[in-house]
Amino acid sequence: MTEYPAAGHRAAQRREGDGVELVHEKIRRLILSGELRAGESFSVVQLAAQCGVSRTPLREAVRMLQREGLLTGKPNRRFVVAPFSFGDLEQIYAMRLVLEDAAVRASVPRMSPEDIADVRGHLARMEHFAGHDDFDRWEIAHQAFHNGLTAHAGERFRATLSELLDHGERYRRYYMVNEPALGAQAAQEHMAIFSAVAARDAEASARSLAMHLSRTACGVLDMIRPGDVPPVLDTILHGLLGIAAADLSPRRQLAADD
Repeated sequence: MTEYPAAGHRAAQRREGDGVELVHEKIRRLILSGELRAGESFSVVQLAAQCGVSRTPLREAVRMLQREGLLTGKPNRRFVVAPFSFGDLEQIYAMRLVLEDAAVRASVPRMSPEDIADVRGHLARMEHFAGHDDFDRWEIAHQAFHNGLTAHAGERFRATLSELLDHGERYRRYYMVNEPALGAQAAQEHMAIFSAVAARDAEASARSLAMHLSRTACGVLDMIRPGDVPPVLDTILHGLLGIAAADLSPRRQLAADD
């Protein structure tokens, strides 16, 4: 005869599951925001104490973060926040370029006037928070802006692009803080994307977006390994835009403007 768990046991399982999700999101946010620094090492005991959570849900949350590639395991039950990686960042932006280009082309013709107004609102909030050096709130508006551009492409696009946006956050944060001139350039690029969207020009929207993502990626990659050409990104850029990654170095372009 099949035995079913008692109601109290099922309730305890639900509470534990809820606890794992909350702990996972808390630690994930600390990693993506940079509060847990790239390359930082810790034990489960240390992390539990630092974050004020119990070890039981923390262990499962750590396993989830390992599957996401945000934590790596080390001997003696220690864990390390994934370091900044040239290859990881290249893959994040290479995938975003291909997927977001397609999603914008599919979404822009389906956007309502209310959708466009929402995207404009996100852009205004980005401008406001950038002016106050409030990166945490800027990042929320930034993610909402990009999600709004692809909202009508479908749930699989939404879920995958949302995860890629998240994983790029700690790189973007470093980029924005350490290169304010490049941050100002990115603001101009966001406005160019919105102008094309407001005109309902899917082709121009996709091209403006691809240029923006490419410049951001090349800027951060150049900070990690100056002068190196990202081969996967370079191939995709030749296909999408007919240009080379080296031609999109923000440092080179800023120097040319001076």
